[in-house]
Amino acid sequence: MIQSTDYIFGLRAVMEAIEAGRDIDRVYIKKDLDGDLARQLTDMIRANGIVSRRVPVERINKITRKNHQGVVAILSAVTYHSIDNLVPQLYEDGVTPFLMVLDGITDVRNFGAIARTCECAAVDAVVIPAHDSVSVTADAVKTSAGALSYLPVCRVNSTLSAVRYLKASGVRVVAVSEKADINYTMADYSGPVALVMGAEDRGISPEVLRECDTFVSIPMFGHIGSLNVSVAAGVLAYEVVRQRLSSNMEII
Repeated sequence: MIQSTDYIFGLRAVMEAIEAGRDIDRVYIKKDLDGDLARQLTDMIRANGIVSRRVPVERINKITRKNHQGVVAILSAVTYHSIDNLVPQLYEDGVTPFLMVLDGITDVRNFGAIARTCECAAVDAVVIPAHDSVSVTADAVKTSAGALSYLPVCRVNSTLSAVRYLKASGVRVVAVSEKADINYTMADYSGPVALVMGAEDRGISPEVLRECDTFVSIPMFGHIGSLNVSVAAGVLAYEVVRQRLSSNMEII
């Protein structure tokens, strides 16, 4: 259930929130909404890079029955970080980057569990796509046991572009997939590294998979062919920690 403090409704109210620089997770707009104000709002959303969706009015009515005028903005529970700024800052601070890239994960419970593990394992940031993905809502923060209040989250327009940027920045991108032949313990995580975890229903998207540097898997010995993605992320995150501690690297 979305609490009333987690959203803003109404055309002018949402436009004012954007102008004021409020951290907005996404905006829902009624499918057939038109008019000058609606077009102004759409232009503002586009100019500020805010995620928006055209939805049936019933979707908005589930959030609020008040006079929403066909527009509801869901507020972000945190301020998203720019990957273009975060990675150079890590290097500048003398930190060996360690990132977790979530490609298409939509379950808020998995996201929260992954974030909790990442915060405990000193992951520097989690990267999520803006579309077809979870986002940092109040529910996500709660599910993460508060970890998302401390863990930087970078929301990007394209996972593929983010992976390419990381590679160009000297970060080794490791795809975690049950189809890989290399045991996850055999890969080297001592340098700058980003772990890519895919959605449970389809895994890592093919175009992202092709861009990764290394492909590793967790051996399975039971009747079930894969682990829950949050569990797999935990296994890999702490392998990175183990190797870095073994190399006497400082875990920040």
